[in-house]
Amino acid sequence: MLGIFSTKKTPGDQAMRTATKEERGYSGSGFDPTGLERAAKAAREIDASTNAALAFDVILQHETTKQLEHETRQAAYEMQSRKYEIERIKDEGDEARQTLAAQTEHANRQAKHADDLERQRCAAQLGAQREAREAELRRLEESVRRQEELRRKTLHFEAELRAKTELKRAEAEAQARAQSERDNHDLSLERMRAEMRERRETLLQSISAGFSSLGNGAKVFLGDRQQMTNAVAMTSCLALGVYGARILATVSGNYLATQLGKPSLVRETSRRSPLTFRPLAHILQITQPSVRTDALDRVILESCLEKRLRQISTSTKHTKTNSAPFRHVLLHGPPGTGKTMFAKQLAAHSGLDYAILTGGDVAPLGRDAVAEIHKLFDWAKNSRKGLLLFIDEADAFLRKRTTETISEDLRNAFNAFLYRTGEPSSDFMLVYASNAPQEFDWAINDRIDEIVEFTLPTDQERERMLAQYVDEYFGQGQGRSTGSSHVVMNGVGDTHLKSAVAATKGFSGREIQKLVIAWQAAAFCCKDAVFTPSTMQDVLNTHVTQRNVKANWNAQDD
Repeated sequence: MLGIFSTKKTPGDQAMRTATKEERGYSGSGFDPTGLERAAKAAREIDASTNAALAFDVILQHETTKQLEHETRQAAYEMQSRKYEIERIKDEGDEARQTLAAQTEHANRQAKHADDLERQRCAAQLGAQREAREAELRRLEESVRRQEELRRKTLHFEAELRAKTELKRAEAEAQARAQSERDNHDLSLERMRAEMRERRETLLQSISAGFSSLGNGAKVFLGDRQQMTNAVAMTSCLALGVYGARILATVSGNYLATQLGKPSLVRETSRRSPLTFRPLAHILQITQPSVRTDALDRVILESCLEKRLRQISTSTKHTKTNSAPFRHVLLHGPPGTGKTMFAKQLAAHSGLDYAILTGGDVAPLGRDAVAEIHKLFDWAKNSRKGLLLFIDEADAFLRKRTTETISEDLRNAFNAFLYRTGEPSSDFMLVYASNAPQEFDWAINDRIDEIVEFTLPTDQERERMLAQYVDEYFGQGQGRSTGSSHVVMNGVGDTHLKSAVAATKGFSGREIQKLVIAWQAAAFCCKDAVFTPSTMQDVLNTHVTQRNVKANWNAQDD
């Protein structure tokens, strides 16, 4: 308790302490007890005072306050120390990260440098190997060339030796034969004379006997007038019967072939004959109308092209009724754009029979091509309704005659075709179809009255085609029965069809039909035959990819 009191020295205290030392004569080791004495005195005074308890409480509170200030300063010192520690750790972390980044960058540079060195080494090694292979190849080629030269020289030397040997042997044989003939000349000549003498005598005797028999027979025959008359009549009747039967068989065969059968060049025809008679088809043809009301039924084309084709179909329909000559038409354009379909429906709409042949079928006939061409047009002229003759891939047969690759047989068949089509005809109508009309001969171009170009369908036509084929193959409309009414279209709407229209740019009508058939097949592969938008998109993407592959093939061929 004495330690808490103030120990501040005053001049009085110092003087008192000096006096006390002087009085007592203190001369110790230097410890001054006067402070303790004063403290003890002050303590006695405080104990004797009435405010001693309050003074003690004040002293305690003052001491507590100092302790709290000390703890606060200590906590502040600890916080500052921790802050310094955190900053030190953070600085160490930054330095570690920078060091790690520097090490990583250095390692990357080392790895890149090592990779570059390895690449250079590999490139140098590959170059050395390539040069070694090329040198080895040159060495092998040189060796093969030398061996080939040696082989040729050997063969040439052997041929020369063989020729010399054969020549010497022939000379020796000729000399031996000549010597033998010279030695045996007289004997051979005598033998030949004997043989000729004997043969002449035998021949004279045979001729004499034959003429004697003929003379006796002729004498008897000429002596009997009735027998001679009967023989002449019999010979005349026999010759007349043989030649008449041959001519009649030829004429009858040609007539029956023209009337009953179809020429071998015709692949497909609507013309009926006794040899191709089918009762059920004949009954259906009788019960159903034979003439279509619209030549472009279910044929989707551009509006301008559709208008022109309607004019052609209308004029063709009235041509037969007015006994006017038919006009020949050329249909050209990309494959699958509806040329063959229009030709068939044009014939049905006009009330004509149609026949389809391919230009590539003429060349394999060879020398028979001319006869088949004449047989074709004879058969066409005998049609009661009139015949629409559709020649597909016509440029394969009717190309320019100046081409060196055309054969003599094909040239003769071409001339026969020109002869049969040189004048207007009211019996048949020619419709040519070609993807390369520029290959036609000028004489064929002179025989064409109408030229119609079929183009690829636009967005509107493709949309109509997709709607028509979906209606037909998915059993939603009145199209032909395909057994597809079991397909369930789940979520497929007009939006998906419009996206398909945009994706099928450049597709032909045939390709669009095949796409819808592929959709139908994909739907049948699914459980319960459900056709979903995902299935539709997968098949569409596959067809677009396949078409691009085909287009690349065609571009490479071009």
